[in-house]
Amino acid sequence: MSNPATQDPPTTDPILQVNDLKVTFPGRRGKQAHVIKGVSFDLAAGETLSLVGESGSGKTTIGRAILGLAPVTGGAITFRGETISNISRKRRRKLATDIQVVFQDPYSSLNPAMTIETILVEPLQAAGVEGGSTRVRDLLDAVGLPKDAGSRYPREFSGGQRQRVAIARALAMDPAVIVCDEPTSALDVTTQARVLTLFKELQEATGVAYLFISHDLGVVNDISDRIAVLYRGEIVEIGEARQVALAPRNEYTQRLQMAAPVADPKKQRARRKLRLELLAAGPHEEGLVTPVPA
Repeated sequence: MSNPATQDPPTTDPILQVNDLKVTFPGRRGKQAHVIKGVSFDLAAGETLSLVGESGSGKTTIGRAILGLAPVTGGAITFRGETISNISRKRRRKLATDIQVVFQDPYSSLNPAMTIETILVEPLQAAGVEGGSTRVRDLLDAVGLPKDAGSRYPREFSGGQRQRVAIARALAMDPAVIVCDEPTSALDVTTQARVLTLFKELQEATGVAYLFISHDLGVVNDISDRIAVLYRGEIVEIGEARQVALAPRNEYTQRLQMAAPVADPKKQRARRKLRLELLAAGPHEEGLVTPVPA
C-alpha cells in the first residue's frame, strides 16, 4: 500500500489527537495480533472526520480505544492536551461528559425496560445535573421527536426514531466529541439520509465534533470535512472529504469507491467493471494508481 496523502491541518487547534496509535490483542498460539499499526490524526472542534474501511480494517477499534474500551499498547490519545489513553476508571467516567458515542444498533444500545425519559435522564442524574425533565424535552425537540416520546419505550419506535433517541442521549451532557460507530448502517436509505441531515444540523447548532466510523464512502461524503481511509490497521489515504470520496488517489480507496452504489444503472455497470479490473490487477503495495472518475 502507498503512503497516505499529506494530512491537511485542522482549521482550529485540535481537540482530539491520536498519535502513532497501536492496539494489540492476544492471538493464536501466544502470538500478538497487531490490529492498529501506528495511526495518527487530529480532530478539530466542530469538525467531522470520518474513518472509512472494510470490516476488519480497524476503524471501530480506534473508536473503542478513544472511548477506553480497547487497550492502547503504543502511541497516545490526547483530549484538550491531556493524555487519555489507559487512564483510570474514575477519570474515564468524568471524561464521559466530554466524549460520547452513538452505536450502530439503535435498539440494542437502548434499555428496552426503560422509558425514553428514563434513558435520557439517567446520565444527567449520574452527573448531578438538575432539571432533567426539562432537558429531556429540549433533547427530544432537538432530534425531532414528539413531546410524548419520553413516556414511551424503545420498542414503540422505528429504527430511525430509536437512533434519534441514541443521538439525544449522546448530546445530553453537551459533549465536545461524539464517536459515531456506523450509526446509519442498520437503517434504510431514506431514514439514513434523514439521520445524516440531523447529525449536520445538530453540529451546526452545538459545535460538537464527530469521529464518524463507516464502511461506505458514499455515506460519509456529504457529512465529512475530512476522510481517513483505513486498510489493515493503517491509514492509506487522508484528506478533504470530496477529494477522497470522489477522486481517490489510493488503490484501496478506489476499490471502496467502486463498491458504493449509484442511482444511474449505466454508471453502476461502469463502476462494477472498473472494480473488477482493479480486483483482477491485485494489490500494489508501492505507488499510487490513476484516480478513477466518479
